[in-house]
Formats: sequence, structure tokens, C-alpha cells
Amino acid sequence: MGLLLAAGRPAAAPAITTEQLVARLSTAIEGLRYLRCSARAQERIGNAVKPSSSNMKLSFSPFRVYLKDNKNVEVLWATGQNGGDAWVYPASFPYVTLSLNPQGALMRKGQHHTVLQAGFGTIADLLRTTSLRQDATFSRTFRYTGDTAVLAHPCYVLRSDFPQFRYVAYRAGKNETVTTVAERFGCGEYRILERNNLGPGDALPEGKVLQVPNGYGRRVTLCVDVKTYLPIVVDVRDDRGLFEKFEFYNMVVNQPIPPEEFTKGFPGYKL
Repeated sequence: MGLLLAAGRPAAAPAITTEQLVARLSTAIEGLRYLRCSARAQERIGNAVKPSSSNMKLSFSPFRVYLKDNKNVEVLWATGQNGGDAWVYPASFPYVTLSLNPQGALMRKGQHHTVLQAGFGTIADLLRTTSLRQDATFSRTFRYTGDTAVLAHPCYVLRSDFPQFRYVAYRAGKNETVTTVAERFGCGEYRILERNNLGPGDALPEGKVLQVPNGYGRRVTLCVDVKTYLPIVVDVRDDRGLFEKFEFYNMVVNQPIPPEEFTKGFPGYKL
């Protein structure tokens, strides 16, 4: 059962335009310095939607993240620590902490995003255009469509309808990577990897023809908290139905988190 509990216009939601909502959402994401929250995720892996949940804390400048999921797996990554690798306690045999590349296949298995993408950076990317983005059509489809409530939090609904979503052929250029292709199309890396049978870090020979989504989804719905202007629900549908859904709750925004909480030896961690 999702977190979306009530519809209609909550009295606490003042009038707003699409332009104002997009601007305030982007500003709120860019203004994050610290975040504690719990999250529930549903991600389509292959033909099945996999649920998961986690508690996390993040510092954004410098970037540091600690999370513990519903299987008691712990992950810690911090700028300038452990040679760029993440510490991972697998909560299973052999019950020893591992040092893993956060961009590698082991840490990316069974999930759409890397630990380095924790937070709302992906959402900010959907709303902006860059010099590399070859078509800004998708980013311009977001519209304020009304109000709702999530766990008694009044929210604005910001939605993108993109019925022209499809996979298109793209010929890789010189020195191109899956990351640069994903940025060019604003589609995220996961579906490029999945559709083209690629692994994280695989080289793209110049001229290789890829099947790439022309946007992030056919319909993307964001429920944006009227007080924090941060997304509480992110729901993405594509040509196959639900692609991913994230629900954030118990959020504590910009309350400083002591640096020692992002160290391997912090009391209570099994790292």
C-alpha cells in the first residue's frame, strides 16, 4: 500500500503556478545540506517489481551518505574516504565489511540508481536542461495538476505526460559512455544497460548502435510537500507500466548531522 492517502485540495496548499512550483522544487533540492529520512522503493528489475525500504542520512557538501535497508545491509560512502569505495556490510555470510566500487556491478545489481545518487538529484535532472541534452521536450512537459495529501502532508502534484515515450536508435560517438548517453537523453542509465545487455562500466565502441529511451518516462508524477518543496512521492511509468516509485517520509531537512556519523567506526554501525 502506498503513502498516498487522500486526494482533493488541502486547505493548507496555497495557489501556485507550474513555473513557481518547478522553481521552488529546484531551489529546495539545490539548497539541501543535510537530510535524514526513511524511504520505500519499488523498482522494476527485468519483469518483476522489487520492493525495498531503507533509512538514510546524507550530507551534501561534501557528499556523504549512510543507509541501512530492510535486510540490515549497511552502506557508507563519504567524499575523501576509503579511496573512493563504499563500505558495505552485507548482513549475510561471511558477515564481513566489504569495500566496493559504488559504480560497479555488485553495488548496482538489483537497483536503478547508485548510492551516489541518493537524495533528489535525479529529480532535479528531470526538470533542467543542459548543454549536453539534445532535446529539452521532456523537461518542458511538467505541469502543476492539483493538490493531494501524503501522510497528512499537503502536497502539490507536478506531473509530466509524455505519450511519445519510446526507444530510439542512437549511435555512440567517440569516447562516449552510458553516463553521457543517459545525460544526452535525460533517461537515466538503468534502461540503457538493461535494453542493450550492458554492464556498469562497459566501454561503448565508437559507432555502436544503442536502443535508448527518449525521455525518463511516459508519465512521471511528483507529490511535492507544500512546506519543504521536496518530493514525497516519485512515481514513474513507461511503456511497460510501473518503472519505479519512491516514497519518502520522516524527513528531517537541513538539521546538521555530525561528521562522525559518516565514519566507519560510528557506534551502532556494523561496518
